Amino acid sequence: MTARTAHSADRPDPDPAGRPEGAAALVRQPGEGQHTPRTAVVIGGGLAGITAALALADAGVRVTLTEGRPRLGGLAFSFRRSSPVGELTVDNGQHVYLRCCTAYQWFLDRVGATPLATLQGRLDVPVVDAAARPGRRLGRLRRTGLPVPLHLAASLATYPHLSLAERARVGRAALALGRLDPLDPALDGEDFAGWLRRHGQSPRAVEALWDLVGVATLNATAEDASLGLAAMVFKTGLLSEAGAADIGWARAPLGELHDTQARAALDAAGVRTELRTRVSAVTRAPEGPWTVHTDQGPLRDPVDTVVLAVPQRDAHALLPGGALDDPDRLLRIGTAPILNLHVVYDRTVLRRPFFAALGSPVQWVFDRTGASGLRDAPGAGDSQYLAVSQSAAQDDIDRPVAELRARYLPELERLLPAARGAEVRDFFVTRERTATFAPVPGVGRLRPGAPTRAPGLYLAGAWTATGWPATMEGAVRSGLTAARAALSDGRPHVIPLPAFGGGTPKEAA
Repeated sequence: MTARTAHSADRPDPDPAGRPEGAAALVRQPGEGQHTPRTAVVIGGGLAGITAALALADAGVRVTLTEGRPRLGGLAFSFRRSSPVGELTVDNGQHVYLRCCTAYQWFLDRVGATPLATLQGRLDVPVVDAAARPGRRLGRLRRTGLPVPLHLAASLATYPHLSLAERARVGRAALALGRLDPLDPALDGEDFAGWLRRHGQSPRAVEALWDLVGVATLNATAEDASLGLAAMVFKTGLLSEAGAADIGWARAPLGELHDTQARAALDAAGVRTELRTRVSAVTRAPEGPWTVHTDQGPLRDPVDTVVLAVPQRDAHALLPGGALDDPDRLLRIGTAPILNLHVVYDRTVLRRPFFAALGSPVQWVFDRTGASGLRDAPGAGDSQYLAVSQSAAQDDIDRPVAELRARYLPELERLLPAARGAEVRDFFVTRERTATFAPVPGVGRLRPGAPTRAPGLYLAGAWTATGWPATMEGAVRSGLTAARAALSDGRPHVIPLPAFGGGTPKEAA
């Protein structure tokens, strides 16, 4: 683990194996810090902010959480849509997590939402190649019960979308990737594609395997991804433990998990949640408490601690002078878009929960029929609702809906024979133009840690130095890290974090 001093804002602090740091890491021992929080304001109601507020409140801090929107959840949220088939509850985009995402699983457990999510017993990803000849279109990436790295050997050996020689080279590259240290600063400045070429990976192998996984997890192709972040994703997800990459997803709308359940947990923890409250400035008198200014005036009471759990540009705007060395580096952390296409057919066209696609602009397709409420909508009949998730969508993010419909519906028919002749009862689009930070080479030097130079001021968000790409896991980890940085007096505190592999929770005594 990389060591970090109390006010370092430049280095990540993840576990080398990619696991949560444990509850003990959330509590500093006496003498480790100078700041003892009694009251706090967390600015931002996404996963990072919710997590920080809960962790601080669980430690006995009196917390106020502010959010400018009328809901919690950040960019992982739901909304209602009046559709020709009835009222739907729509997620703005498809979000998944992996078994190795133990911090996010802790979050689900902490807000009582674990029963609303599902997790594969074993990794199994159907991969359909629209351009392959009949009989060779379907492949599967799945694991066995064997230990790493043998758990994927049988799947790779029979993967029809690569030649025998390509499969052998993929295996050798995977072993080489497993020997890299994702925290090595040299890897941050190198692009993943160059490393893959040097290790014998063909353009087809990049498309059919490395980008298949990497685009979905990094929101970037190998050409645009830092080798350090790519190594972290593949080493943690595929090469740490056999079950690390088993896929989980919400069976209910995201709003139920990240807003309804989260708000109930915050209320129960004693957190005061202020929605529709936009923060305009944070100020601190010399040696005094912090005042949080909103569009409705200052919050009622000054506080000891402020956590900025907002996007990097918003954090830059709120940072007081001197809080960070080179604060403008936050403005150099770019963003990447995600596009989601929502299609309702008049019949069932997909009999799996999801699949990934090759030989097509389509990337990943998910069945959202049950979660959206379509099954219970009057007049829905046998209709099925599919969500097409398109990461690194720079080429499509601003296309008009009509163009997207003309581009993607024929592709779905190529991939799903049952869709041919089916009636499209609804088609709509959701766009997140700044969905994630861009994981380009060199981004690691720009990501700040949680502590700042201003006493009592901390940063949280997936864009901070978590060691992870921009995922729900990274957001939760950042909130835990910010809370740990603020808790400096060693008070007894228990935050159970599930140990990866199904072990017993760790506790801080």
